[in-house]
Amino acid sequence: MSIHVGIGGWTFEPWRGTFYPPKHPQKRELEYAGQHLTGIEINGTYYGSQKPETFASWAAAVPDGFQFSVKASRFATNRKILADGAGSIEKFLTQGLTRLGDRLGPILWQFMATKKFERDDFAAFLDLLPETQDGLPLRHALEVRHESFRDTAFIDLARERNMAIVFADSDEFPCIDEQTADFTYARLQRSQEEVETGYDDKMLDAWAKQARDWAQGDRDVYLFFISGAKIRNPAAAQAMIVKLAE
Repeated sequence: MSIHVGIGGWTFEPWRGTFYPPKHPQKRELEYAGQHLTGIEINGTYYGSQKPETFASWAAAVPDGFQFSVKASRFATNRKILADGAGSIEKFLTQGLTRLGDRLGPILWQFMATKKFERDDFAAFLDLLPETQDGLPLRHALEVRHESFRDTAFIDLARERNMAIVFADSDEFPCIDEQTADFTYARLQRSQEEVETGYDDKMLDAWAKQARDWAQGDRDVYLFFISGAKIRNPAAAQAMIVKLAE
């Protein structure tokens, strides 16, 4: 059983002095995050490409067992016809992200809330996502944000390809609770600023139980505290790691 718990990114000014100790060197923030969390969702890759050496330096900054998920380029997912995105997908996958090595977790393909489910186009897009890159196996997580995806055809497409449908606990977007892959990817988006750990103890217990349930049968779980009261997300992730160790 492997449950990775973390946050989105690691560079956020309000975390300095709350998550990171006062006067902690900014260039060592990822190293600190790697010592206190077990996963991070890289969001910068959604907006632009990174250098291979950058991915390698990120991998070197975190300990064995730590996992990064990588958000795919918006140029691949934010388009009218998804099947036309082959070039953008290739550019994203060949930028050097495999330099993360065994720290590479799932790739997160996030779609706009206005993107509706069109079976044939979506199937063609999924067929563009390779199972491996540079000899490394790839895992794909699909975060859809339109109600039209509550469709057995979409669920079947994901299951046939061993791709996870993201469990999005949010007030804004639909939550599709279906296990379609050999791993689970959850994004928890309800942290509250007035709660020191983002979620109260009762809710943390409930999510820890859910994570253990998802992990049954040797399924890997990726649990990220995203959005909500962002300043509290590191504390929420740390509290969850403690709960899972009990």
